[in-house]
Amino acid sequence: MTRGTRRTAVLKVGGVGVLAALLFAGGLQLASAGENGRPATTAAQTVNCPTVRDKLPAVPAAASAQVERELANLDQEIARQNERLARLAVRPEGGPNFVNNAILGPLRSKRIAVLDRIEIAFNRIGAQRPDLDALATCSLNAPGVPSAVNGGAQGGTGGQNGDVGGQNGDAGGQNGDAGGAARTVDCPRVTLPDVPAAAAAQVQAELATLDKQIAEANARLARLAVRPEGGPAFIDNAVLGPLRSKRVAALDRIEIAFNRVGAQRPDLDALATCGLD
Repeated sequence: MTRGTRRTAVLKVGGVGVLAALLFAGGLQLASAGENGRPATTAAQTVNCPTVRDKLPAVPAAASAQVERELANLDQEIARQNERLARLAVRPEGGPNFVNNAILGPLRSKRIAVLDRIEIAFNRIGAQRPDLDALATCSLNAPGVPSAVNGGAQGGTGGQNGDVGGQNGDAGGQNGDAGGAARTVDCPRVTLPDVPAAAAAQVQAELATLDKQIAEANARLARLAVRPEGGPAFIDNAVLGPLRSKRVAALDRIEIAFNRVGAQRPDLDALATCGLD
């Protein structure tokens, strides 16, 4: 299936958010087609994590690339867990403590490690080490509420699809300046017609997948800002090309979800290709 370019949308099940929102996040909302193409029906929950970028002091230039990489890791982890929550909305498992034990607990442990690396990045160059301990613990948003994310230094990183966070730009605007050089992917927003209730859970899960892919690509770009590799075509070949292939598959599954319940199959081909912010 061939796909061209335009910009990624939001589905509010009810809208990535993100990632999101958080698809972004899994925790998408489907709203009416008039609002970001999302119809109203049941939505998955998303993780509610404290933003970090806006809690940081001024980031020294010598630490900015490392800080950007770790902020991207935080957003990638949010996208990953929102995707899990979206899939749990389709196929529930475990008992009443499953989400705490299998998602929120491990997420806190991972955030502790990432936040510690951010603190060390300050300390290593002789700057005062910030105290980020209080930002490790996450809870859950109400169904359909997007996760807040940290975004890229020059704009939002994800959550374009209703689950990861913040209507495509929250992240960059609210979260201070990390001063850094990392670029982020610029993907078309996925605007959908009314989503039939019978297809909503599958569509949420796939929007969460799209946001996770964006977060993963942004994390790769953040790492490349720290340790460049390859020639001039490396990002196209190693980041944007594989991202397009993954989006083709996820968008195709969204189309099939409509078709499977007898609804008109939307044409999402033009939304597969991403560029760079």
